[in-house]
Amino acid sequence: MGSPAVGRVALMSIHPEYADAILAGTKKVEFRKRPIADDVTHVIVYATAPVSAIVGAFIVENQATAAPSSLWRRFAKVGGITRHGFFSYFADRTHGVGIEVGEVLAPAEPMSLVDDLGIARPPQSFQYLPAAAAEPALAGMATIC
Repeated sequence: MGSPAVGRVALMSIHPEYADAILAGTKKVEFRKRPIADDVTHVIVYATAPVSAIVGAFIVENQATAAPSSLWRRFAKVGGITRHGFFSYFADRTHGVGIEVGEVLAPAEPMSLVDDLGIARPPQSFQYLPAAAAEPALAGMATIC
């Protein structure tokens, strides 16, 4: 199965427990309060403190925007989050987003934001990366699941 061409790439801050679950292939959906652009093909995963490193990436299969209750019914079994955690995250929201995780990639060693992407601070949620930074980072990763 060939990977899609690299389009726009998002760098996403994800708590280590969820980043680990994505890399392990058990979390197949990343939940967010707002969507990423439709032309994003890849998400680079930055595991927040205490890891504080780029630990992998995934190909975006699809994203669904819906009421939290609909997202939960659709993705509960593959969302990698408890019901309580999910509904706490989406408290006071009428809509949320489920970003479906496709092929998962990882570097041989965790990567640095500064050294490998030229970024001083991780994004609060996510940010789009210039191709000059994203493509070499993705090229240094291999498919793991």
